[in-house]
Amino acid sequence: MPQITIYATPTCPYCIRAKSLLERKGVTYREINVDLDPEVRAEMEHLSGRTSVPQIFIDEFHVGGYDDMVALDMDDDLDHRIGI
Repeated sequence: MPQITIYATPTCPYCIRAKSLLERKGVTYREINVDLDPEVRAEMEHLSGRTSVPQIFIDEFHVGGYDDMVALDMDDDLDHRIGI
């Protein structure tokens, strides 16, 4: 199963929705809180090219944010990428 990583903050509504979508699909993910660590936020920005959260990765594939993940799901590509 691929590794799913979400760069997030605890109070971000889109982060909460992204995690909820993955939980409904029954997959585990690694959450990295960028709220209190400028180095971790800089890592996220370097990897994604974006400053907003969430930033979601499936292995090395950069999904993008919550809206991007929903678009993948609507195209029936998310399940394939997360291995279900």
